[in-house]
Amino acid sequence: MSKKIKDLIKKKNKSKIVCLTAYSKKIASILDNHCDIVLVGDSLGSVLYSYKSTKEVTLETMINHSKSVRLGVKKSIMIVDMPYNTYRNPREALKNVKLVMKKTKCDGVKLEGGKKIIPVIKSLTKNKIPVMGHVGILPQTDKKFSFKGKKKKEINKILNDTKLLETAGAFSIVLECVETKLSKQITKNINIPTIGIGSSSNCDGQVLVIDDLIGMSDSKFKFVKKYVDTSKIINSAVKKYKNEVKNKLFPKAKHSFANLKY
Repeated sequence: MSKKIKDLIKKKNKSKIVCLTAYSKKIASILDNHCDIVLVGDSLGSVLYSYKSTKEVTLETMINHSKSVRLGVKKSIMIVDMPYNTYRNPREALKNVKLVMKKTKCDGVKLEGGKKIIPVIKSLTKNKIPVMGHVGILPQTDKKFSFKGKKKKEINKILNDTKLLETAGAFSIVLECVETKLSKQITKNINIPTIGIGSSSNCDGQVLVIDDLIGMSDSKFKFVKKYVDTSKIINSAVKKYKNEVKNKLFPKAKHSFANLKY
């Protein structure tokens, strides 16, 4: 386990962990100044490609975007989401994760699920591959979006899954849309950091999709907070550009290669 990840684990109960998604070098280089973790999320499927679900995201797509993000990440921990159907068994997972690690130079990977994927997690950590877990709503497999942790059976399952993930060697766990009291209980019960999304401030850290944060998505999820409406800024700039072109105000001489001698 790298020093970066060891230092991250030490932040538990001491300092809140900041995590955001990135899909390109430019955005990643900005996040790198502020985040503990930069996640190349398979959320890029809906954010960039308008896919109906993350199931459509391929390994090749994740690798290509991750290579770009790697160019912008120097200080943060860079984690890559493993796409749907790329870790169905330990052998398949190890092969695909090694490819991702080799091609992208990332610091670790994130996998969705609990008890069912414990053999996979154990295989990866045995091979010294840092793994971030993910419980609660699982976008790759859940058919319906609904908060987790309302019923006793569900509560017990999630509690058991998080403990199993920790025992298997995961260095942190994302809790997606987990009920407030349950997220608090999980965070208290395990010795690795919890990263929440829609799971209250009880978690050790928080993650959001960058496009939601900057107002470049149409997300209506309750847990999303828009910090700036970048779409309005872009719209204003494009409108100004259009008007200047139509009124022959752009380009001026200084924007043109005029009177050059060859």
